Amino acid sequence: MTQRIRLGVFEMMNPSNGMPTWTHPEGRGDDWDRLEYWVDLARDLDAAGFDFLFFADTYGYATLDGRMPDEVAAHGIQFPALDPMLAIAALARETERLGFVVTSPTTVEKPYGTARRFATLDRLTGGRIGWNVVTGSSQATTDELFGVTSALSHDARYDAADVFLDTCLRHWEHSWDDDAERRDRAAGVYADPRRLHRVETPASRGVFAVPPTPQRTPVLFQAGTSDRGRAYAARNAEAVFIQGQTVEGAAAHVRDIRAQAVAHGRDGADVAVITGMTVTVAPTRAEADALRAEYEALLGHDDAAVMFAGITGLDLTGIGPGTKVVDLRTDLGQTLVQRYAREDPGMRVGDILDAFRTRAIRGFQVTGAPDEVADEIERIVDGSGIDGIMLEPTFGGPGAYRAFIELVLPILVARGRAGAPEGATLREHVSGRTRLAPAHPAHRLAAVAPQPAHSAENGESA
Repeated sequence: MTQRIRLGVFEMMNPSNGMPTWTHPEGRGDDWDRLEYWVDLARDLDAAGFDFLFFADTYGYATLDGRMPDEVAAHGIQFPALDPMLAIAALARETERLGFVVTSPTTVEKPYGTARRFATLDRLTGGRIGWNVVTGSSQATTDELFGVTSALSHDARYDAADVFLDTCLRHWEHSWDDDAERRDRAAGVYADPRRLHRVETPASRGVFAVPPTPQRTPVLFQAGTSDRGRAYAARNAEAVFIQGQTVEGAAAHVRDIRAQAVAHGRDGADVAVITGMTVTVAPTRAEADALRAEYEALLGHDDAAVMFAGITGLDLTGIGPGTKVVDLRTDLGQTLVQRYAREDPGMRVGDILDAFRTRAIRGFQVTGAPDEVADEIERIVDGSGIDGIMLEPTFGGPGAYRAFIELVLPILVARGRAGAPEGATLREHVSGRTRLAPAHPAHRLAAVAPQPAHSAENGESA
């Protein structure tokens, strides 16, 4: 049976979406903060049969030695930024099937507030919401903005994220029985109190205030590719976002995530893997190559160094160019550093910036005429075992997506590789289910968390 490729779009509510492109005529420097711009984009994707619109997000911004470099503000390097979560209800109202995935961190938020916001969105969108779970981004800046004084190490942030997500899952999955919400006017009973359960965890205590939503739990996305990030995804994620740049590398990532999922008692097939992809397509190969060259000409080494530092905490300008990437150490952006180390253990610091300038945190780079692009997409999907692609912008505006919809999508549809998603909810788009898979660890939780071995109050054994 021919696999239908899930289709998403990767966005940020910034002027540029990554490296500075906002000054280009096809950029979105004048549009990124207009709600109508995002409504128009969502309508286009919905009409074309895309599965979801994915919003990356961070509270922070790039810093070097504790200060914002002038380039961040002057060139618009992922700055300034709006909160995409606040726009989702408006976008959902203007679309019918398109899902929405929103990034939210586990570091500076509280579990109950996060659970409440996503449950509200799941109800208001009719079950079209997903959560991209992150432990943080530009974390040093975020900690400073929120007044966090005791920063956790990289792995400790993931340990805390396990507890955070489990608390949310207890609220979503275990606080209300399926038949607790009655809305019985004749009996004067809105909800049956006998079918409500207090959540009891160190992070949250009480009954969840939002009744069960169409999906109960938003579709759980995760994008970490560090060793600890992969383990977190294997335990929790329903969809894993990777930035594959070779078929072999993506295939290895898929195998590893699914093997780890099995080790956690899950079915490996319950984890969909989605790769980022920048598609530059035009009626002819020559036109596509010219567009790609025009895009790359906008990208500067100095901006790349600033952006790299914001993600990883590493100022490459202060590190010897002969230093091996495998020898770099950081507690902030291990995902990116480890990706380069895996691709080429011999890569040196001097090689990174040129690669990062044109690829940044992006996935596969596909350029060509429509048939060439469609062939390459099928080769990548079939050769790696991934389940879908998430299109990334080029100049920042919607032009790259519209070119894909006009020139490539009809070919994929004719080949049986694309088409309108089935089902009303995002989870149905991604996995064919309306609820979390039976083997997901959420079902092994209970409303009341196990008591810790030692009392937090007196330090004695419980």
